[in-house]
Amino acid sequence: MTIIVFGSINIDLAAKTPRLPQPGETIIGSNFFTAGGGKGANQAVAAARLGISAHMIGRVGNDKFAEELLTSLQNYGVNIENVLIDKNTHSGVAVIAVDDSGQNNIIVIPGANNNLGEADIECLEKLLPSATSLLLQLEIPLEVVLKAAKIAREAGVRVILDPAPAVADFPIKLYPLIDIITPNEVEASQLVGFPVNNPETAILAAKQLQERGVENVIVKLGDRGAVAVTADDSFFVPAFAVRAIDTVAAGDAFNGGLAAALDGGRSLSEAMVWGSAAGALCTTKAGAQVAMCDRTTLDKFLHNLA
Repeated sequence: MTIIVFGSINIDLAAKTPRLPQPGETIIGSNFFTAGGGKGANQAVAAARLGISAHMIGRVGNDKFAEELLTSLQNYGVNIENVLIDKNTHSGVAVIAVDDSGQNNIIVIPGANNNLGEADIECLEKLLPSATSLLLQLEIPLEVVLKAAKIAREAGVRVILDPAPAVADFPIKLYPLIDIITPNEVEASQLVGFPVNNPETAILAAKQLQERGVENVIVKLGDRGAVAVTADDSFFVPAFAVRAIDTVAAGDAFNGGLAAALDGGRSLSEAMVWGSAAGALCTTKAGAQVAMCDRTTLDKFLHNLA
């Protein structure tokens, strides 16, 4: 069986800094590197590194980054047969600053990601018969996300949406098409209109999202764990204590681990443990895709905690 990731592919231009700059301030950084990124591509790599068959649907641009991005995805075990090269624009770019505590800020220039459309939907339709889950994010046009979710739902494929980056005009008709939505506390706050900053408010937010039609809600609270609310249960999964040096892509690692566990027939609570472990391990390395753990590392990490 296959996990399909339909979404963004970016080149990350990352700088390490002692602290994040204030508006109008110039500071001296300590390191710079480029790497493959984009929420879609990150999630595909996270799943593939855990031994899952992961197909990427997305676009790169007509530039020098395209080959680097495609080669990187392939090297991590992601199937790229359905990644299109858009000759009319550049690849997506993310400009990232990461401070010494592991916090970050990110500017995304979508490029080819903004052009996903019918050709990409056709690629998705071909893959759905062999898929278990479709992973979506919001770094591509909303109308395309909506259409992808609709045809996946009609095909009986599990739809997992990471509503990131959060958008003010989130379409109400998307909610009933989602099996699992996974906002972090900032995204959950923006979706429901009140602060979400602890397990109690996360449960309130999750129930409100369920009222809009989502079946299962997972609210990621960073180093405070994650809360899940299903049709007949709610539970909390604590975060794993690790020495975090870079929180970039931790949420993507969570979703990749979650989908990989569900693909293997595990329960939602077990899958959340996988996601939390994958996210925690991701923060112990710099970068996005390069920081995703493999299955051996995940199993060893979980075994040592048992």
